[in-house]
Amino acid sequence: MNILITGGAGFIGSHLAERLLNDGHIVHIIDNLSTGRLENIETFKDHPKFSYTIGTILNRELMDKLISKVDQVFHLAAAVGVKYIIENPLLSLKTNIVGTDHVLELCNKYKAKVLITSTSEIYGKSEKVPFGEQDDRLLGSTHISRWGYSCSKAIDEFMALAFHREKKLPVVIVRCFNTVGPRQTGQYGMVVPKFIKAALLDQPIVIYGTGKQTRCFADVSDVVDAFLKLMADKKCEGEIFNVGTTESISIEDLALKIKEKCGSKSKIEYMSYEDAFEDGFEDMMNRMPALDKIKEYIGYEPRYKLDDIIDRMIDYYEK
Repeated sequence: MNILITGGAGFIGSHLAERLLNDGHIVHIIDNLSTGRLENIETFKDHPKFSYTIGTILNRELMDKLISKVDQVFHLAAAVGVKYIIENPLLSLKTNIVGTDHVLELCNKYKAKVLITSTSEIYGKSEKVPFGEQDDRLLGSTHISRWGYSCSKAIDEFMALAFHREKKLPVVIVRCFNTVGPRQTGQYGMVVPKFIKAALLDQPIVIYGTGKQTRCFADVSDVVDAFLKLMADKKCEGEIFNVGTTESISIEDLALKIKEKCGSKSKIEYMSYEDAFEDGFEDMMNRMPALDKIKEYIGYEPRYKLDDIIDRMIDYYEK
């Protein structure tokens, strides 16, 4: 099969590209390298069935050319990371909304099946745990930049569902919850690689807020496997799925675990959200996906536990 991955030089995109190549597919990626890196595709960029374009999904003419040649599109290109979104609010909104509109229109034009990646940010600051795909959303003021990201991804979902209902476009929507693994960078606030890097260098491990907030971290291999199974099953078309794990840990305990595993001398420090991000920044205390639906549809069961994930990432960053 001929497959396009937008954002394919990113952390998840590069793992997806490598898996698809190993499965025998022809893979092309497009990435503007705003958060993706050429190093992520270094080990397979010379593969005979692989090619890449450095460019933006906002270039409709370019996207038309790329999508006209493929059977499937995995749309991963988006503004990612709380820090990046706050520093680039306008570009983030345009990338997520205009870029996704291009992808959906062109997939409909050329009858290419498409997977749209969404986010756990969709649920906002709701206190209901775990989050189910049909749950209501609770967002803060439009003065707070992070809620713009949540809204832009919600627009992506609305558009994707509209294309499915009106145009019969085969589309699958996936809400990712804190995907982690090798190649991920802490540059834009991703907490696990950020903590590991600090611990390995015996630098302070900085926790934002109280550290009592809890998260669930899924291995990128499990997430990629879920993407492929969802795209392979026709009954998943027109549906939304959470992807992640229900193994929960507080950010404070995560920092302590990583420090111990690294044998680190790092001090653990705390920083207010306002100092780290912006005035009025809001966070959610607990974030956990309900996985009943994805388990029912494709038998999804995460294989990797958090300890295994951290060990694998430490080994990667040490090398």
